[in-house]
Amino acid sequence: MDFTFSEEQRAAVEAARAVFSGVAPDGVPSPALTPGAVAQDIDRRLWGALAASDLLGLTLPEEYGGAGLDPVALCLVLRESAKVLARVPLLESCAVAMTVGRYGERALAAELLPRSVRGELVLTAAANGSTGHAPAERAVAARPEGAGSAASGWVLDGVQSAVPWAQAADRIAVPAHTADGRTVLALVDPGRAGVTLADQVSTNGERLAEVRLDGVRAEPHEVIDAAGAWEWLRSLLTTGTCALALGLGERVLAMTAEYTGKREQFGFPVATFQAVAVQAADRYIDLRAMEVTLWQAAWRISTGAGGPLPPAGDIAVAKIWASEGVRRIVQTAQHLHGGFGADTDYPLHRFHAWAKQIELSLGPAAVHEAALGDLLADHPLS
Repeated sequence: MDFTFSEEQRAAVEAARAVFSGVAPDGVPSPALTPGAVAQDIDRRLWGALAASDLLGLTLPEEYGGAGLDPVALCLVLRESAKVLARVPLLESCAVAMTVGRYGERALAAELLPRSVRGELVLTAAANGSTGHAPAERAVAARPEGAGSAASGWVLDGVQSAVPWAQAADRIAVPAHTADGRTVLALVDPGRAGVTLADQVSTNGERLAEVRLDGVRAEPHEVIDAAGAWEWLRSLLTTGTCALALGLGERVLAMTAEYTGKREQFGFPVATFQAVAVQAADRYIDLRAMEVTLWQAAWRISTGAGGPLPPAGDIAVAKIWASEGVRRIVQTAQHLHGGFGADTDYPLHRFHAWAKQIELSLGPAAVHEAALGDLLADHPLS
């Protein structure tokens, strides 16, 4: 495989850096000092800047106003967004839009994608399941409206928990299971009759929602009934989460290097002490492992290239490294910062809260280790 980024991908990174340069992580309120969510809405100014820079349509087809790039390009931009703790549903909105463009009916794509590119439409996804521990694809039931056919619409019932920024979203992508064992993907308007949103708050202080669907009706074109659509969306979300972990880890390690280079003990910067240097070196190795496994996963889902395991295997490996690696990086940073690491007014505290959210989002390392074990059992390596 070739990990050299294309000219278009590098241009996307430069555009992202320009947009995110105006975002200060130390301006994000501390979740430890905020009784509810740190913000009631997404960063609309930043969302508008992303749209103006054509970054919201980066991976969408050109016929809808997008740039037609691949998931690798999205991961590059997400990596930059995590360095400043950007309070926008960039991953969720882009992943849902890509799924609509790939699997949805043309009527749905024509309705949603041009507005998504312009930033007029915010999309999010229900991918965490229910509070009763039902997986996302089993938490909601979908039944055809009418006698034995989905032609007249669908009816949705169930509960999805921890949906990012559902209150700010215009559509929520909800996976739902049918009586015959299929998984469909419904694009639900949160203002529709039968939809109830209950406030929840994430570890990093962002606003989540429990989404309850009680006899919610969906038009035929609003439901993607195509094999692989939910799996594709889940793969994009998981891989994008790994990109967020990488960007956050890189920023935290840079903060740690800067601090230990200035902080002196016994007349020398603490960075010159062997015990400090060894810990920092270990975390650098974590970052490089997180990076190579991320690009392997993103490359697999971008190209569909074959391998000894399905792409889900590479995605599981990437999420294992992302979850474990980002946790170790922020823990080491807290240790090497000393008292500053525990100061809620210092930005590192906010990065630690985000890291914990990323670590557990879409399953901690143990969940993906189990999934990888199942894949290896089904596809023994020769």
